[in-house]
Amino acid sequence: MRLQDALFNWLQIRLVADARQDDGAARDTLAFFEEILREDHGLASFDIERIDETMIHVRYEKDGRMKLQMYPRETGEQLLHDIIANPKYNEA
Repeated sequence: MRLQDALFNWLQIRLVADARQDDGAARDTLAFFEEILREDHGLASFDIERIDETMIHVRYEKDGRMKLQMYPRETGEQLLHDIIANPKYNEA
């Protein structure tokens, strides 16, 4: 999996896990992608730096250098919107 793909997958599930803090599957999936970013891609750190009207800014450190990757906000939030819209995932 390419770094940008792994980072995007991490971003999507991070947004889900943040919004649904009681969702164990989201937390487990988040941990899985964090492991991929650290072990397969050698990232020392990664986090959402900011979210503006159109973009999500992800800052990460690789090989001692800080880098910035930006994703369209609508695309980054799509998984969360899909989960919220599906009653199967929102039953108490």
